[in-house]
Amino acid sequence: MEFIEKSRIMDEVRVNRALARLASEIVEDNQGVQDLYLIGIRRRGVPLAERIADKIADLEGVRPPVGTLDITLYRDDLSTVGPNPVVNRTELPLGVVDRNIVLVDDVLYTGRTIRAALDQLIDFGRPRRVRLAVLIDRGKEHRELPIQADFVGKFVPTKKSEIIKVMLTEFDEEEGVAIVERPGTRT
Repeated sequence: MEFIEKSRIMDEVRVNRALARLASEIVEDNQGVQDLYLIGIRRRGVPLAERIADKIADLEGVRPPVGTLDITLYRDDLSTVGPNPVVNRTELPLGVVDRNIVLVDDVLYTGRTIRAALDQLIDFGRPRRVRLAVLIDRGKEHRELPIQADFVGKFVPTKKSEIIKVMLTEFDEEEGVAIVERPGTRT
């Protein structure tokens, strides 16, 4: 489906700057990189976690490990995804027990994706602490669950009819963040 772009809120430079700030805030909150473990939520959370880990390595000289969660089977709307949902691999090269986990995702909206990620993460053991880093937070007025991000690249208040489109070179032909709408839903 084609979308109508309403506004471009971040370009490549702004995305990079936000990720650098997130990396710095994560290191500060963790008081270094000791026991730090970044875990990206598939799909766009994974390259964002990798990029944050690279920026932490630039700051601290040590790159924290990065894992990947595929929450497909933990979604509470799995029946609406389709008859044959595509399930990718969850890859956690290290155990999560007694580690400081930072879940990384592109957009925080209703909180349901994060709930699914937490459910899956806990199936692997009990971390010491879990924090949430997101590139975009759409605002608490859209939350359906009591979940909030600890580290936010940019707050973008939106209407329900609007969609945040995060574009990363790993998946898209461009880099940036836009507010878009489906045709016919402009208000």
